[in-house]
Amino acid sequence: MTTVYRGMDRPTLDAAYNNTQAIPNFPQVLKDFQQRSAQLYERVPGKRDLRYGERARERFDWLSCGETDAPTFIFIHGGYWQNCVKEDFAFIADGPLALGYNVVLAEYTLAPEASMTQIVGEITGLLDHLRRDPDGLGTAGRPVCVSGHSAGGHLSALHRAHPSVSRALPISALVDLEPISLCWLNDKLQLSEQEIAAYSPLRHIGKGVPTLVAVGGAELPELVRHSDDYAAACEAAGEQVALVHVPGCTHFSVLDDLARPDGVLLSALAKQG
Repeated sequence: MTTVYRGMDRPTLDAAYNNTQAIPNFPQVLKDFQQRSAQLYERVPGKRDLRYGERARERFDWLSCGETDAPTFIFIHGGYWQNCVKEDFAFIADGPLALGYNVVLAEYTLAPEASMTQIVGEITGLLDHLRRDPDGLGTAGRPVCVSGHSAGGHLSALHRAHPSVSRALPISALVDLEPISLCWLNDKLQLSEQEIAAYSPLRHIGKGVPTLVAVGGAELPELVRHSDDYAAACEAAGEQVALVHVPGCTHFSVLDDLARPDGVLLSALAKQG
């Protein structure tokens, strides 16, 4: 056995980051997410496919909770930076909307079309755009919670110090890109050493906003470790951080919890203040 990372050989490491194979029914789960998301779009007022950049996928949806002066909840979807679209996960907006947030569903260019550097830059561009608020959405000068799941959790953690952000909720975030670069995920990402160093949130805690680090209690051990390590590093750096393991949740069912206004995630976010 040739060890490539933390005592794991390549096949073991590949399996350690294969979330879709870790549950028995991923195609059905994704189909359910998509159906619920389509239903949400039909009943929630908002604006679709607003542009924040020139590239085809530099777009976002804005969903209204119906209140003026509402804070904004930004959700960045996962898919290991190379799969999925914002429309797959719109159903999560039910939870934040019920709590008085307007919701932004972010899209971004995927690998291999985009490098990690470009992807990170696009999310920065989205936050800059919302801070300027040229679309008149009411996002300028109001509280913003940046959240995301998996790869989106990574992107939300990277931006917890952006000047427009007041809260961060990275969910199942990948906070160290080294193991990502050593397994099957790198076939499309082609991470450089410079990108691994620059875009691993675990290596750049810095001063940021209050952060709730969340992960499903029944996720793959490597995913749980990322969240545990990140929360510990934030705490060691003196940052205001809380860690929550959502009981019984897999990498995907944790999103069902986010969709509930009384779920573990949003209840913990409210408790954090």
